[in-house]
Amino acid sequence: MSGIFGVVSEKNCAETLLYGTDYHSHLGTQFGGMAVLGEKFQRQIHNISQDQFKSKFYEDAKQMRGNQGIGVISDFDEQPIYLNSRFGPFCLASSGLVENKMELQKRLFEKGVSFSEVAQGGVNTSELIAKLVCLGDNIVDGIEKMFDMIEGSCSLLLLNRDGIYAARDRLGYTPLTVGKRGPDLAVATESCAFPNLGFKPEKHLGPGEIVLLRESGMKSQSPKRNRRQICTFLWIYTGFPASSYEGVNVESVRESCGRALAKKDAAEVDLVAGVPDSGIAHAIGYAMESKKPYRRPLVKYTPGYGRSYTPPQQETRDLVATMKLIAVESIIKGNRLALCEDSIVRGTQLKNFTIKKLWEAGAREIHIRSASPPLMFPCRYCLSTRSLNELACRKAIRAIEGKDLEDIREYLDPRSEKYQKMVEWIRRDLEATTLRYQEIDDMVAAVGLPREDLCLYCWTGDCPEK
Repeated sequence: MSGIFGVVSEKNCAETLLYGTDYHSHLGTQFGGMAVLGEKFQRQIHNISQDQFKSKFYEDAKQMRGNQGIGVISDFDEQPIYLNSRFGPFCLASSGLVENKMELQKRLFEKGVSFSEVAQGGVNTSELIAKLVCLGDNIVDGIEKMFDMIEGSCSLLLLNRDGIYAARDRLGYTPLTVGKRGPDLAVATESCAFPNLGFKPEKHLGPGEIVLLRESGMKSQSPKRNRRQICTFLWIYTGFPASSYEGVNVESVRESCGRALAKKDAAEVDLVAGVPDSGIAHAIGYAMESKKPYRRPLVKYTPGYGRSYTPPQQETRDLVATMKLIAVESIIKGNRLALCEDSIVRGTQLKNFTIKKLWEAGAREIHIRSASPPLMFPCRYCLSTRSLNELACRKAIRAIEGKDLEDIREYLDPRSEKYQKMVEWIRRDLEATTLRYQEIDDMVAAVGLPREDLCLYCWTGDCPEK
């Protein structure tokens, strides 16, 4: 998923926009963008695949003048998009995943609509969203109609002379939070962007809710919808530890996940560790519950390497995974380790760039504990997981059955024999001593929200209705 940030200020907003957007850098590695509106629109987009956002945009921000602006860290498309529409000019940044993108593109072509931006051979998703919004009677009507046309999810920020329209996707898969600093207002995917900039969370937007931020304050444009399906993976992996969604803090959930893993574990270990960075809080919770010492046999060289999960190219993911983690042999050698990981998606990086380093450094035993249940389905809403064939669990099922299965219900039940065979296949493939996954009920309990309010599609395949 991408991360979006917007600010409306009494003064020039460019510096706040720069740092507020930068606090979303963990959500994407491809493109960054900023747009500021003063006397005119000023917009900059850069490729950040080899650079940090703030180093790319620091000089740009010095040249930008305006009291309102939006920024984005994008996982795929170049944005924000600029459009001179029948509603007047506006800039738009979006976060989410539009599954029926090609179908909508074709429908707009048939209406005579053209596209100017491309993204890796296809239409830029944010431009598609902007063109869909323009089909409405006004901006708010256009956003609501866009919500009903797309399959997947889309949260957005739209900047024009009115202010900033902030809209959370219709079922709330991705979060948006409004913060306040004196008379200034900000809106962010990640609430961790607020504290160091002096903002305090004011409102978590509800599913499908639209608000307008302007100098005079925040004004509701469309009420929230009753149905909520926020992405559970935000707490397990995607989100930043200092962020909260629906008032529930990420770090606290991860600690609770680790505690739940330890309560059901009988492995005898000498120390507990987490795969940096997102596995650390899970490991801390495991250590607190198990009373085993938490130590750091793997350390991340943070300044140079971000997340190995977010780059779209496998070669880049492998390179980052190889280089970012450094094994500490004096802590590893001769010890039995409980190694907590947020999730096991493909398993290749865990095997080749983590477990292998631990064995080579002299580990006696390696017990892998995943805070996420087995990932069975690629995400349809936030680009959290990719294709079906990549998933470690699907590889295991294919190896066990000799073919791909459409009906995998038996593999979803942790008490079933087939589930146990699947986990054992993955354990052998990873070359770990033992492997255990979190159970869905324990993960839901760790989040603390009603199960029906959480999207669990990646684990269950249950697709909520619009």
